[in-house]
Amino acid sequence: MSGPETISLSRDRLWIENHIPHQGLMCLLDRVERWNEQEIVCIARTHLRADNPLRTGEHLGITAAIEYAAQATAVHSALLIGEGEKPGSGFLTSVRNVQWHRSRLNDLGDELTVHATRLSGNEMTVLYAFAIFAGSQKIIDGRVGIFLNSDAAPPLADKFGRLPHETNSP
Repeated sequence: MSGPETISLSRDRLWIENHIPHQGLMCLLDRVERWNEQEIVCIARTHLRADNPLRTGEHLGITAAIEYAAQATAVHSALLIGEGEKPGSGFLTSVRNVQWHRSRLNDLGDELTVHATRLSGNEMTVLYAFAIFAGSQKIIDGRVGIFLNSDAAPPLADKFGRLPHETNSP
């Protein structure tokens, strides 16, 4: 990591589960290795678990790595907000420039090292670049766009598909 001072205070799985929406088996990250205002590095071994919820039969496809990256961005947001605050729910809005260098995750013996770098953002959206490694081998990289605090956002349409400006008409 380069740039701003790196904070090496590790956060474990319990801390992660208490600060992101993903709970139980769906929390894929085991710990935060290091972070600063722009970047985070997380470690995961859950790709090796037979009960990984993203598995299809015996396989955990490479596209599941995007969820690992998205969770790292959620952890980064929680760290930036600080203790005592829990970030609202967000959701993935785009996945771009993804390059994968293998087809599966579960046949890797090494732990996954998940790097995420905040490229831009504001209080509503954020863009991260990510790269995931198994040992020294890069297995996937790309960018993810995230809509933040979806709990506070007004609904786009009601249950009848009407937009907010259409609901007040007779």
